[in-house]
Amino acid sequence: MSDIIIHFNEVLKAISVMKEVATWGREQGFRVWLDEWLTPEELITPDAQPENFCIGTIDGEIVCAFILQWADSDFWPHVPEYEAAYLHKLCVRRKYAGMGITKHVVNAIKVECRKRGIRYIRLDTGLDEKAVRKIYLNAGFKIVDIIDHPNGRSTALYELEVRY
Repeated sequence: MSDIIIHFNEVLKAISVMKEVATWGREQGFRVWLDEWLTPEELITPDAQPENFCIGTIDGEIVCAFILQWADSDFWPHVPEYEAAYLHKLCVRRKYAGMGITKHVVNAIKVECRKRGIRYIRLDTGLDEKAVRKIYLNAGFKIVDIIDHPNGRSTALYELEVRY
C-alpha cells in the first residue's frame, strides 16, 4: 500500500466522507454523529478552521477524512497552541476498513508534526467506545486522562508522543 497523503483545507470533501461513514455506523447500530452535526456551520470553530479539515488519499483516491487542529480548548484548555496536533472525527471509508489506515494516518500526521516542531498527537473519544479504544491503543496511543461528565458518560484523552 502506498503512503497516505494528507490534503488540508478540504471541508466539503472531509464532511462528505464523515457523513458516509456515520451513515454506515448508524446502520450497524453504532452511536455515531448525526448528519445535522456534520456541517460546516457545526464543525468550523475557533480551533477547527477550514484549513484543518483533511482528507487522506492513496494513489489519488480518498480513503479517509479527519480534522487536524493545533489547539483544543474543549478538552485541553490549558495547553499552548502548537504543543500538539489534535485529531478529531477520523473516518475511514468502508472500502479501506481493516487495512490499517489509522496507523498510516498517524504516521502521516507524525511527519506533519515533525515539520512543525510538534511533540504530541492527541485525541479524545468516549471511554465506553471499546472498538475505537482498541484501534487507537493499537496505533500507539495511551490514555492519559479520563473526564467524567455529569450525564454519566466519560471521555478518554489519548496521547502519542512524536519521536524525532
